[in-house]
Amino acid sequence: MTIDRKGQLNEIQIESRDILLRFAQESDLNDYFSFLHDPEMKRLTGSQIEFTRDVIADWIRKISVINNDRVDFMIVLKRTNELLGEVVLNEIDSMNRSANIRIGIQGTQHRGKGYGTEAMIQMLRYGFNTLKLHRIHLGVYTFNPRAIHVYEKIGFKREGLQRDALYVDGKFHDMVTMAILEDEFRLLYEP
Repeated sequence: MTIDRKGQLNEIQIESRDILLRFAQESDLNDYFSFLHDPEMKRLTGSQIEFTRDVIADWIRKISVINNDRVDFMIVLKRTNELLGEVVLNEIDSMNRSANIRIGIQGTQHRGKGYGTEAMIQMLRYGFNTLKLHRIHLGVYTFNPRAIHVYEKIGFKREGLQRDALYVDGKFHDMVTMAILEDEFRLLYEP
């Protein structure tokens, strides 16, 4: 973590066993472009938008610094410096101390290895300890039971179901809403 002359945080890096969470860099453009166009990642997250390189370059500039309503971290594999995906706290509501969390891991070769779980726990820790959030929530589509299982293993609780929340490939799909509260997180990860 570094602090500029005005006392503002301008860079954050969170390191854990296998991964590093850090802000996006201009040099991430090609890898981030590939990540955003990974068909399986798009399917699992319900993303239906196509992004140009120029739009992605502008977006990288926006998320490469701290914003009031969001924190975007790139997930990087420490041993190879390879971009694995992103984990994001967005919709940050400081008055109600809540935020949404989302994650995406690129490529089937990186899924199922625990990187996403590691990134989620680190981002939850950042949200609860640094941002002083009380509640972090997410939505996951019912056609992604593996993610639902991982979120429950991390400590998220099911709160509801949004019926027919996504229309893709000629079908509607439900979304499970889940959340974890700061005291639930602390019981599991900070005894």
